[in-house]
Amino acid sequence: MNLKQLEAFVQVAEGGSFSRAAKELYLTQPTISAHIASLEKELNVRLFIRNTKEVSLSEDGKELYKYAKPMMDLAQKIEERFGSEEETGKHCITIAASTVPAQYLLPEILKRYNEKYPDEQLKILEMDSAKVVLRVIDHMVDVGLTGTALEKKHCRYVPFYKDQLVVITPNTEKYRKIREESPKDISWILQESFIMREEGSGTRKEAEKQFARAGIDVTKLDVIASIENQETIKKSVSQGLGISVLSGLASRDEVAEGRILAFPIPGADKGRDINLVYNKNYQLSRSAERFIKIVKEVYQVEK
Repeated sequence: MNLKQLEAFVQVAEGGSFSRAAKELYLTQPTISAHIASLEKELNVRLFIRNTKEVSLSEDGKELYKYAKPMMDLAQKIEERFGSEEETGKHCITIAASTVPAQYLLPEILKRYNEKYPDEQLKILEMDSAKVVLRVIDHMVDVGLTGTALEKKHCRYVPFYKDQLVVITPNTEKYRKIREESPKDISWILQESFIMREEGSGTRKEAEKQFARAGIDVTKLDVIASIENQETIKKSVSQGLGISVLSGLASRDEVAEGRILAFPIPGADKGRDINLVYNKNYQLSRSAERFIKIVKEVYQVEK
């Protein structure tokens, strides 16, 4: 066993792909496959479960990752401490972000971070909120950005933005009349065809909570589709397929342009928290600490 094999293993585990690992390490895909095969043969275990879409860790792989990741982090720290000045200026942090913060909040953070630390590199992984938290727990990413806080004891959540959810509808006379006559009542949504976000989505979890507080029984919604992509949802709503619930951030431009209408959810207060999350059981790298500081600066979070 050697560090090159473990490095390949960690990259495949974090990226979920042999080809992405090869790209990250500037190696060929057969070289990555050879490293993994040698490691599996030496340890006499199967490290990955492979299917046509992605590669995921086996139970043995998850166990090995707990040891391999800290080893690679330590190897990087040694390189930073004893490497040349030219090499030590370039560090990379991995950030997992759910859809809303990834698309609507992260760009401003990245811009500010790059202005202040131009030699730093960032690797962004977009996934649903539940997967973001799991990646943080398994220490497969340095920090995460998520629209929901799952009760996981290893996680520290830092709220940095308030985002209101809204019910979105086509901009037709029917819904304009509803908004005019019953602006604070959304019970009518039970009579409509409803498009939900996918399972694991922070927006979906928060919407279910807010609907319950507003007296809406989500089990009685006429759900006709569950869609992962927000752009697909917005286009489907604007074309009359049904109504949905989305982040106010995600629907802001379409509402301003008059393509859809937005209805606030009664009793939702200031909205849900968008959180920065990290694993408090591991020491943050200097680059991760800088990233967290930039997030707080951009969104004026009290320290």
